[in-house]
Amino acid sequence: MNHSKVEPSIFWPSLILIVTATLLLVTFRETAGPVVSGMMTGITFRLDWAFEFLTIGLFIVLLWLMTGRYGKVRLGQAGDRPEFSRFSWGGMLFTASMGTSIMFWSIVEPIYYYTWPPFGMEAESTGAAEYAVSYGLFHWGISAWALYALPAVVMAYSFYVKQNRSLKISAACQGALGKHADGWIGKGIDILVIWSMIGGLGTSLGLGVPMVAAVLGDLIGVEQSLGLNIAIIVFWTFIFSFSAYFGLYKGIRKLSDYNVYMALGLALFVIVAGPTLFLLSYFTNSLGIMLNDFMRMSLYTDPIGQSGFPQAWTVFYWAWFAATAPFIGIFVARISKGRSIRELVFHVLLWGSVGSWLYFGVFGGYAMNLQLTGAVDLVGIQAEAGDTSVIVAVLNSLPLSVLVSIFFLILGFIFLATSLDSASYVIASVATKNLSDKGEPARWHRLMWGVLLSTLAISLTLAGGLDVVQTSSVLVAVPVLIMYALMTYSLVKWLKQDEAIHSYVSND
Repeated sequence: MNHSKVEPSIFWPSLILIVTATLLLVTFRETAGPVVSGMMTGITFRLDWAFEFLTIGLFIVLLWLMTGRYGKVRLGQAGDRPEFSRFSWGGMLFTASMGTSIMFWSIVEPIYYYTWPPFGMEAESTGAAEYAVSYGLFHWGISAWALYALPAVVMAYSFYVKQNRSLKISAACQGALGKHADGWIGKGIDILVIWSMIGGLGTSLGLGVPMVAAVLGDLIGVEQSLGLNIAIIVFWTFIFSFSAYFGLYKGIRKLSDYNVYMALGLALFVIVAGPTLFLLSYFTNSLGIMLNDFMRMSLYTDPIGQSGFPQAWTVFYWAWFAATAPFIGIFVARISKGRSIRELVFHVLLWGSVGSWLYFGVFGGYAMNLQLTGAVDLVGIQAEAGDTSVIVAVLNSLPLSVLVSIFFLILGFIFLATSLDSASYVIASVATKNLSDKGEPARWHRLMWGVLLSTLAISLTLAGGLDVVQTSSVLVAVPVLIMYALMTYSLVKWLKQDEAIHSYVSND
């Protein structure tokens, strides 16, 4: 496997920015929290319309790409074929982007919607119960994955068709920026993208580590603590290092395959051991509500009622997904050589949405069943003990709860390792000068970013600043709005320029 040298003009500024920002957050954590939170509130309330139009607009663009003549364009040169099986490819698509987030929110989120429903509904009413899972299907469904799919298509076209030997977002904007893509504007874009990756990883840590710690603590009879959280991060880094050593083809792919098998197995167990007929019926009803109200949910800003629901949930999610989309786009592009544009768009939307819907339908449906039947008061547990206690209570209510919790714990560890593995791979790729289509960032480079990210995570966990990093990553979504426009313009321009070229058109 060929390895390339680092790009100093991106590597060093990014490293300095991350270390400096971490030190500032640790030093001024009490001041930074309210400031960042206030900025986040301002963005979600003043730019709610922009993020909602962006998301629905990208979905329309992707439909155009998938159904039009450009859908046959192969992302590669003549003779290029996919490097991964469809199963491994789909597994990497899903696990790299969602990870522990879907394990966490599929259980917790419906309870929030039940107690704070949209559209002015009464809390804990029949209507609130019907929308509890349907809104989760919406937030983690096609719209969310549209935010990931567009950057993936543009990056793949830039790397495999235009032969730009760089996995950088600046290269994907070259059609719009021209020579400026290689100048300070391009460098600024790439450094911004790396920061968004750090924030995205902070989100995975912020959700995943406490969740895993709560389940582990319940199993071994130990209360959740900073020491337990740090021990989890250290063990997680060990798993990542093993995977990163083997690289993309043997490391990340294998972890993703294991993830998919285990995630499907756990969901199947809950369907069989739980209230099977209720889960199937509730999911069907929730899916119908989501499809029927899709446009209303997509453009809901509530300017009259001013409940804050769409800003706190929909707009926040779109901003979060948009902030991490360049990272996901780069990774998906790297593993999609030889696919057609139609195939890439269809499978990103398919694998992502179906995987998310499966977990919300099964675990969200099961959690709501516990609440509605009175078997477990999850609303009370959430109010008194927090989200992670809700997850523990749901797992403990299942048959063979100890084995289920162990299985859930292992799955969470692997999801966390996959997130770090993918993040370090992409950061190293962005900070690398040139890559061949089969090349990878140097092994030491990938390991260095992984260890650095873990070290920063431990520091922020000790200082209580992880939530600030998580929130600050969403602030990056504002300039990312401009990146989406640049990438879309570049792709359309390239497709029109290359219409006479037939060597990259798929025969599928």
